[in-house]
Amino acid sequence: MRGDQLARQWQLIQRLARSRAGVGIEDLAEDLGCGRRTLYRDLDALQYAGFPVVSERRDGRVYYGFIDRFGLGDVPFTPDEVLALCFGEDLLRPLEGTVFHDSVRSALGKIRAALGPEVAAFAARLGESFRVLPGPHKRYANVRDVIRTLNEAVLGRRTVSMSYRTGRTGQVATRRLDPYRVWYRSGALYVIGHDHQSGEVRTFAVDRIRAASLSGAAFRIPASFDFDAYTASSFGVVAEPAMRVRIRFAKRFALHVEERVWHPSQKLEALPDGGVELALEVGGLDELKSWVLSFGSGAEVLEPEGLREQVERELAAALARYAGSPRARTTARRSRS
Repeated sequence: MRGDQLARQWQLIQRLARSRAGVGIEDLAEDLGCGRRTLYRDLDALQYAGFPVVSERRDGRVYYGFIDRFGLGDVPFTPDEVLALCFGEDLLRPLEGTVFHDSVRSALGKIRAALGPEVAAFAARLGESFRVLPGPHKRYANVRDVIRTLNEAVLGRRTVSMSYRTGRTGQVATRRLDPYRVWYRSGALYVIGHDHQSGEVRTFAVDRIRAASLSGAAFRIPASFDFDAYTASSFGVVAEPAMRVRIRFAKRFALHVEERVWHPSQKLEALPDGGVELALEVGGLDELKSWVLSFGSGAEVLEPEGLREQVERELAAALARYAGSPRARTTARRSRS
């Protein structure tokens, strides 16, 4: 099957790239689970496609490998690095329309042009077989100029003046910001810096910045600011003091919860009924509330009490909305008749 052949050749590329001393044909056959004839055909196909396959006879055995590095211009890449770059373009799809996406796409175009038609065609086939599909994400094509201004401000340590639309009220106000870092998290871009209005370090959603311009003022990032420490306690993007959070998940969500890293502080405990309890040391009640609600009746907040009360109020309001809907009233009348 063509798909099996492509997957096997991709594994072969990785195996050859990892071995500095070369790999014997018997070892390759065992690793890839195929016969020697099949491997010889695959090696010939890679050579034909332009991969730098070399062989060396030592102690009566033939070892296969790649030339250590081959250049694209002045930059050396291993073959698997080139292919990973080519089909890794999917990872940037959430940033389509921004300078980040456009610049990397342009660089990948230059790499493909330097590969030659055979290797480029092989990379294209790999791209069709290994896909990375982004989850829900924001759109940034309409804030391209804002992102460019923020990049210049971060690199040049320049204060920016920006028109910002607040998420809670929807009101637009002008703010001055010393941007320390542009941050990508959970399908969205954020800028973190000193907000002149509040006098504090704040996080702003980039897509809510309607316009931004550089000012003549320069700034210095305080030596006390540590980005990793600032974001360490955040469950999402809101920086709040960490608190102990415990959530019990029903059996139907246990595997989903266990398979993922939700936060570096997490601890999991299997429950007798097949469920799982998740403990975290994080801040950001609003973000935690939305996340817990996404599990419906399958999650129960055990602590803190404030988070439990918020989730209870949201669920009660949702129940009241459904109970008071025209459809609910119609269903109730039918059940009485």
